Amino acid sequence: PAGVFTFGVGVAAPPPTEAVGSSGTTWRDDAARWAVFVALALLIGPLVVRLAVLRGPVPARVERGFHLLGVVAAFLVIDVGIVAFVLRASNALQLPIADLLYGDLQPFAEKTRFGIAFLAMTLGFGIVAAVLLLSWILDRPQLRWPALLLSLALVSGLSLSGHQATEPDATWLAQAADWLHLVAACVWVGGLAALAFVVWPLGGAVRRDAFLGFARLAVVLVGAMVLAGAYLALVRLPELNDLWETQYGRFLLLKLGIVAVALSWGAAHHLVVRPRLEAGGEPNVRPSLVGEAAVALTVLLAAAILTNIAPPPVEDAPAATGRPAG
Repeated sequence: PAGVFTFGVGVAAPPPTEAVGSSGTTWRDDAARWAVFVALALLIGPLVVRLAVLRGPVPARVERGFHLLGVVAAFLVIDVGIVAFVLRASNALQLPIADLLYGDLQPFAEKTRFGIAFLAMTLGFGIVAAVLLLSWILDRPQLRWPALLLSLALVSGLSLSGHQATEPDATWLAQAADWLHLVAACVWVGGLAALAFVVWPLGGAVRRDAFLGFARLAVVLVGAMVLAGAYLALVRLPELNDLWETQYGRFLLLKLGIVAVALSWGAAHHLVVRPRLEAGGEPNVRPSLVGEAAVALTVLLAAAILTNIAPPPVEDAPAATGRPAG
Protein backbone atom coordinates (compact mmCIF):
# COMPACT_ATOMS: atom_id res chain seq x y z
CA PRO A 1 0.00 0.00 0.00
CA ALA A 2 1.07 3.59 -0.62
CA GLY A 3 -0.19 7.11 -0.27
CA VAL A 4 -1.41 9.47 2.45
CA PHE A 5 -4.59 9.41 4.48
CA THR A 6 -5.89 11.71 7.20
CA PHE A 7 -7.78 11.14 10.43
CA GLY A 8 -8.85 13.20 13.41
CA VAL A 9 -9.17 12.40 17.11
CA GLY A 10 -12.08 14.37 18.49
CA VAL A 11 -12.16 16.54 15.38
CA ALA A 12 -13.05 16.04 11.76
CA ALA A 13 -10.31 14.66 9.53
CA PRO A 14 -8.52 17.44 7.63
CA PRO A 15 -8.38 17.42 3.83
CA PRO A 16 -5.72 15.18 2.27
CA THR A 17 -3.90 18.28 1.00
CA GLU A 18 -3.10 19.25 4.62
CA ALA A 19 -1.73 15.88 5.65
CA VAL A 20 1.82 15.61 6.97
CA GLY A 21 3.80 14.06 4.14
CA SER A 22 1.79 15.45 1.27
CA SER A 23 4.11 17.32 -1.05
CA GLY A 24 3.77 20.88 -2.22
CA THR A 25 3.23 22.05 -5.74
CA THR A 26 5.82 21.54 -8.47
CA TRP A 27 6.49 23.07 -11.87
CA ARG A 28 4.00 20.57 -13.29
CA ASP A 29 1.24 22.11 -11.17
CA ASP A 30 2.29 25.57 -12.33
CA ALA A 31 2.19 24.46 -15.97
CA ALA A 32 -1.22 22.82 -15.52
CA ARG A 33 -2.69 25.89 -13.80
CA TRP A 34 -1.26 28.10 -16.56
CA ALA A 35 -2.85 25.84 -19.18
CA VAL A 36 -6.20 26.19 -17.38
CA PHE A 37 -5.88 30.00 -17.43
CA VAL A 38 -4.92 30.01 -21.12
CA ALA A 39 -7.82 27.72 -22.06
CA LEU A 40 -10.27 29.91 -20.12
CA ALA A 41 -8.90 33.01 -21.87
CA LEU A 42 -9.24 31.41 -25.31
CA LEU A 43 -12.84 30.52 -24.48
CA ILE A 44 -14.10 33.67 -22.74
CA GLY A 45 -12.14 36.37 -24.58
CA PRO A 46 -13.25 35.47 -28.13
CA LEU A 47 -16.86 35.05 -26.95
CA VAL A 48 -16.82 38.58 -25.52
CA VAL A 49 -15.22 39.97 -28.68
CA ARG A 50 -17.83 38.33 -30.92
CA LEU A 51 -20.83 39.21 -28.73
CA ALA A 52 -19.89 42.63 -27.37
CA VAL A 53 -17.45 44.08 -29.94
CA LEU A 54 -18.44 42.53 -33.29
CA ARG A 55 -22.17 42.46 -32.70
CA GLY A 56 -23.26 42.56 -36.33
CA PRO A 57 -22.74 40.19 -39.26
CA VAL A 58 -19.16 39.19 -40.03
CA PRO A 59 -17.58 37.35 -42.98
CA ALA A 60 -18.27 33.62 -43.01
CA ARG A 61 -14.59 32.81 -42.51
CA VAL A 62 -14.47 34.93 -39.36
CA GLU A 63 -17.65 33.30 -38.03
CA ARG A 64 -16.19 29.83 -38.57
CA GLY A 65 -12.99 30.91 -36.85
CA PHE A 66 -14.89 32.05 -33.75
CA HIS A 67 -16.96 28.85 -33.72
CA LEU A 68 -13.87 26.64 -34.02
CA LEU A 69 -11.91 28.54 -31.39
CA GLY A 70 -14.79 28.43 -28.92
CA VAL A 71 -15.43 24.70 -29.24
CA VAL A 72 -11.74 23.76 -29.07
CA ALA A 73 -11.17 26.02 -26.07
CA ALA A 74 -14.16 24.56 -24.19
CA PHE A 75 -12.86 21.01 -24.57
CA LEU A 76 -9.36 22.24 -23.72
CA VAL A 77 -10.63 23.65 -20.42
CA ILE A 78 -12.02 20.21 -19.55
CA ASP A 79 -8.88 18.31 -20.57
CA VAL A 80 -6.33 20.53 -18.82
CA GLY A 81 -8.60 20.68 -15.78
CA ILE A 82 -8.44 16.89 -15.53
CA VAL A 83 -4.65 17.00 -15.79
CA ALA A 84 -4.47 19.65 -13.05
CA PHE A 85 -6.73 17.57 -10.80
CA VAL A 86 -4.65 14.42 -11.29
CA LEU A 87 -1.40 16.27 -10.53
CA ARG A 88 -2.84 17.84 -7.39
CA ALA A 89 -4.20 14.47 -6.25
CA SER A 90 -0.82 12.85 -6.86
CA ASN A 91 0.92 15.47 -4.72
CA ALA A 92 -1.64 15.37 -1.93
CA LEU A 93 -1.89 11.59 -1.66
CA GLN A 94 1.78 10.89 -2.40
CA LEU A 95 0.90 8.39 -5.09
CA PRO A 96 2.72 7.94 -8.39
CA ILE A 97 0.57 8.77 -11.41
CA ALA A 98 0.30 5.06 -12.33
CA ASP A 99 -1.00 4.16 -8.85
CA LEU A 100 -3.68 6.84 -9.08
CA LEU A 101 -5.45 4.61 -11.59
CA TYR A 102 -6.18 2.21 -8.72
CA GLY A 103 -6.47 4.79 -5.92
CA ASP A 104 -9.67 6.04 -4.34
CA LEU A 105 -9.90 9.72 -5.28
CA GLN A 106 -13.46 10.17 -4.03
CA PRO A 107 -12.48 11.84 -0.70
CA PHE A 108 -10.14 14.23 -2.53
CA ALA A 109 -12.77 15.03 -5.16
CA GLU A 110 -15.76 15.38 -2.85
CA LYS A 111 -14.30 16.66 0.44
CA THR A 112 -11.85 19.37 -0.66
CA ARG A 113 -12.60 22.76 -2.16
CA PHE A 114 -10.33 22.01 -5.10
CA GLY A 115 -12.02 18.69 -5.80
CA ILE A 116 -15.55 20.08 -5.57
CA ALA A 117 -14.60 22.97 -7.85
CA PHE A 118 -13.07 20.50 -10.31
CA LEU A 119 -16.24 18.40 -10.46
CA ALA A 120 -18.50 21.41 -10.93
CA MET A 121 -16.28 23.02 -13.56
CA THR A 122 -15.82 19.80 -15.51
CA LEU A 123 -19.57 19.18 -15.69
CA GLY A 124 -20.31 22.84 -16.40
CA PHE A 125 -17.79 23.25 -19.20
CA GLY A 126 -19.07 20.03 -20.73
CA ILE A 127 -22.41 21.82 -21.04
CA VAL A 128 -20.65 24.91 -22.44
CA ALA A 129 -18.93 22.78 -25.10
CA ALA A 130 -22.25 21.16 -26.06
CA VAL A 131 -23.99 24.54 -26.34
CA LEU A 132 -21.20 25.96 -28.52
CA LEU A 133 -21.32 22.89 -30.76
CA LEU A 134 -25.08 23.33 -31.17
CA SER A 135 -24.55 27.01 -31.92
CA TRP A 136 -22.18 26.06 -34.73
CA ILE A 137 -24.16 23.12 -36.14
CA LEU A 138 -27.56 24.85 -36.01
CA ASP A 139 -26.17 28.25 -37.00
CA ARG A 140 -27.64 29.87 -33.91
CA PRO A 141 -25.10 32.51 -32.80
CA GLN A 142 -27.41 33.62 -29.97
CA LEU A 143 -26.58 30.39 -28.13
CA ARG A 144 -23.19 31.91 -27.42
CA TRP A 145 -24.78 34.10 -24.76
CA PRO A 146 -25.74 31.29 -22.34
CA ALA A 147 -22.36 29.66 -23.02
CA LEU A 148 -20.58 32.90 -22.05
CA LEU A 149 -22.69 33.51 -18.94
CA LEU A 150 -22.23 29.93 -17.74
CA SER A 151 -18.48 30.16 -18.36
CA LEU A 152 -18.23 33.36 -16.30
CA ALA A 153 -20.12 31.70 -13.45
CA LEU A 154 -17.92 28.59 -13.58
CA VAL A 155 -14.72 30.64 -13.35
CA SER A 156 -15.76 31.43 -9.77
CA GLY A 157 -14.81 27.84 -8.92
CA LEU A 158 -11.14 28.86 -9.06
CA SER A 159 -11.74 31.80 -6.72
CA LEU A 160 -13.81 29.70 -4.31
CA SER A 161 -11.03 27.10 -4.02
CA GLY A 162 -7.98 29.39 -3.99
CA HIS A 163 -6.18 31.57 -1.46
CA GLN A 164 -9.04 34.05 -1.20
CA ALA A 165 -11.33 31.27 0.12
CA THR A 166 -8.97 29.07 2.13
CA GLU A 167 -6.86 31.56 4.10
CA PRO A 168 -7.94 32.31 7.71
CA ASP A 169 -8.85 35.91 6.80
CA ALA A 170 -10.77 34.97 3.65
CA THR A 171 -13.84 37.09 2.89
CA TRP A 172 -16.51 37.09 0.21
CA LEU A 173 -15.21 40.46 -1.00
CA ALA A 174 -11.74 39.02 -1.63
CA GLN A 175 -13.29 36.09 -3.51
CA ALA A 176 -15.35 38.48 -5.64
CA ALA A 177 -12.26 40.61 -6.37
CA ASP A 178 -10.30 37.50 -7.33
CA TRP A 179 -13.09 36.43 -9.70
CA LEU A 180 -13.24 39.89 -11.28
CA HIS A 181 -9.45 40.00 -11.63
CA LEU A 182 -9.38 36.61 -13.36
CA VAL A 183 -12.34 37.33 -15.65
CA ALA A 184 -10.89 40.68 -16.77
CA ALA A 185 -7.53 39.04 -17.47
CA CYS A 186 -9.17 36.23 -19.47
CA VAL A 187 -11.18 38.67 -21.59
CA TRP A 188 -8.09 40.81 -22.19
CA VAL A 189 -5.75 37.95 -23.14
CA GLY A 190 -8.35 35.98 -25.08
CA GLY A 191 -9.55 39.10 -26.87
CA LEU A 192 -6.01 39.87 -28.02
CA ALA A 193 -5.66 36.30 -29.29
CA ALA A 194 -8.95 36.57 -31.18
CA LEU A 195 -7.85 39.82 -32.84
CA ALA A 196 -4.42 38.45 -33.75
CA PHE A 197 -5.37 34.98 -34.98
CA VAL A 198 -9.00 35.20 -36.14
CA VAL A 199 -10.02 38.76 -36.98
CA TRP A 200 -6.83 40.11 -38.52
CA PRO A 201 -6.04 37.18 -40.86
CA LEU A 202 -9.66 36.64 -41.91
CA GLY A 203 -11.62 39.76 -41.05
CA GLY A 204 -11.01 42.14 -43.91
CA ALA A 205 -13.43 45.03 -43.49
CA VAL A 206 -14.28 44.21 -39.85
CA ARG A 207 -10.69 44.60 -38.66
CA ARG A 208 -11.07 48.30 -37.98
CA ASP A 209 -14.32 47.92 -36.02
CA ALA A 210 -12.89 45.02 -34.02
CA PHE A 211 -9.70 46.87 -33.07
CA LEU A 212 -11.45 50.12 -32.13
CA GLY A 213 -14.16 48.32 -30.17
CA PHE A 214 -11.67 46.19 -28.26
CA ALA A 215 -9.50 49.25 -27.57
CA ARG A 216 -12.44 50.86 -25.77
CA LEU A 217 -13.21 47.64 -23.89
CA ALA A 218 -9.56 47.21 -22.90
CA VAL A 219 -9.67 50.45 -20.89
CA VAL A 220 -12.43 48.96 -18.72
CA LEU A 221 -10.62 45.61 -18.44
CA VAL A 222 -7.34 47.21 -17.37
CA GLY A 223 -9.14 49.32 -14.78
CA ALA A 224 -10.88 46.24 -13.34
CA MET A 225 -7.62 44.26 -13.24
CA VAL A 226 -5.69 47.06 -11.54
CA LEU A 227 -8.32 47.84 -8.90
CA ALA A 228 -9.08 44.20 -8.07
CA GLY A 229 -5.38 43.27 -8.09
CA ALA A 230 -4.47 46.18 -5.79
CA TYR A 231 -7.16 45.14 -3.31
CA LEU A 232 -6.01 41.51 -3.33
CA ALA A 233 -2.39 42.60 -2.80
CA LEU A 234 -3.43 44.61 0.26
CA VAL A 235 -5.35 41.64 1.64
CA ARG A 236 -2.56 39.10 1.12
CA LEU A 237 0.39 41.41 1.93
CA PRO A 238 -0.69 43.69 4.78
CA GLU A 239 2.92 44.75 5.46
CA LEU A 240 4.90 46.63 2.82
CA ASN A 241 8.09 44.65 3.46
CA ASP A 242 6.21 41.46 2.57
CA LEU A 243 6.74 42.50 -1.05
CA TRP A 244 10.47 41.76 -0.92
CA GLU A 245 10.81 39.53 2.15
CA THR A 246 8.40 36.76 1.13
CA GLN A 247 8.35 34.49 -1.91
CA TYR A 248 4.74 35.46 -2.58
CA GLY A 249 5.62 39.14 -2.59
CA ARG A 250 8.64 38.72 -4.85
CA PHE A 251 6.62 36.79 -7.44
CA LEU A 252 3.92 39.45 -7.21
CA LEU A 253 6.54 42.08 -8.07
CA LEU A 254 7.67 39.96 -11.01
CA LYS A 255 4.09 39.66 -12.21
CA LEU A 256 3.58 43.41 -11.89
CA GLY A 257 6.70 44.02 -13.98
CA ILE A 258 5.39 41.80 -16.79
CA VAL A 259 1.95 43.45 -16.53
CA ALA A 260 3.62 46.86 -16.90
CA VAL A 261 5.26 45.72 -20.15
CA ALA A 262 1.97 44.39 -21.51
CA LEU A 263 0.06 47.54 -20.55
CA SER A 264 2.73 49.75 -22.12
CA TRP A 265 2.35 47.76 -25.32
CA GLY A 266 -1.40 48.18 -25.17
CA ALA A 267 -1.05 51.90 -24.51
CA ALA A 268 1.03 52.22 -27.69
CA HIS A 269 -1.79 50.57 -29.63
CA HIS A 270 -4.32 52.87 -27.99
CA LEU A 271 -2.36 56.09 -28.54
CA VAL A 272 -0.68 55.39 -31.90
CA VAL A 273 -2.61 52.74 -33.86
CA ARG A 274 -6.13 53.71 -32.88
CA PRO A 275 -5.89 57.32 -34.20
CA ARG A 276 -4.53 56.03 -37.52
CA LEU A 277 -7.44 53.60 -37.87
CA GLU A 278 -9.95 56.30 -36.94
CA ALA A 279 -8.42 58.52 -39.64
CA GLY A 280 -9.02 55.82 -42.26
CA GLY A 281 -5.52 54.32 -42.39
CA GLU A 282 -4.82 50.59 -42.65
CA PRO A 283 -1.71 49.87 -40.59
CA ASN A 284 -0.58 46.24 -40.35
CA VAL A 285 -0.70 45.73 -36.60
CA ARG A 286 -1.00 41.95 -36.55
CA PRO A 287 2.70 41.33 -35.60
CA SER A 288 2.30 43.80 -32.75
CA LEU A 289 -0.95 42.14 -31.63
CA VAL A 290 0.78 38.76 -31.62
CA GLY A 291 3.60 40.24 -29.52
CA GLU A 292 1.23 41.78 -27.00
CA ALA A 293 -0.72 38.52 -26.79
CA ALA A 294 2.53 36.63 -26.08
CA VAL A 295 3.40 39.01 -23.25
CA ALA A 296 -0.14 38.68 -21.91
CA LEU A 297 0.23 34.89 -21.88
CA THR A 298 3.38 35.39 -19.81
CA VAL A 299 1.28 37.39 -17.36
CA LEU A 300 -1.01 34.37 -17.01
CA LEU A 301 2.03 32.16 -16.36
CA ALA A 302 3.17 34.47 -13.55
CA ALA A 303 -0.38 34.43 -12.16
CA ALA A 304 -0.43 30.62 -12.26
CA ILE A 305 2.83 30.40 -10.32
CA LEU A 306 1.60 32.99 -7.82
CA THR A 307 -1.62 31.03 -7.30
CA ASN A 308 0.39 27.98 -6.24
CA ILE A 309 2.54 29.91 -3.74
CA ALA A 310 1.23 30.22 -0.20
CA PRO A 311 0.83 33.86 0.90
CA PRO A 312 2.40 35.06 4.18
CA PRO A 313 0.61 33.54 7.18
CA VAL A 314 -1.89 35.63 9.12
CA GLU A 315 -0.33 36.19 12.54
CA ASP A 316 -3.55 36.70 14.41
CA ALA A 317 -5.27 33.62 12.94
CA PRO A 318 -6.87 31.37 15.59
CA ALA A 319 -4.90 28.31 16.56
CA ALA A 320 -5.84 25.06 14.86
CA THR A 321 -7.97 22.67 16.88
CA GLY A 322 -6.47 19.54 15.49
CA ARG A 323 -3.25 18.40 13.85
CA PRO A 324 -3.27 16.50 10.57
CA ALA A 325 -1.58 13.18 10.59
CA GLY A 326 -0.58 10.74 7.90
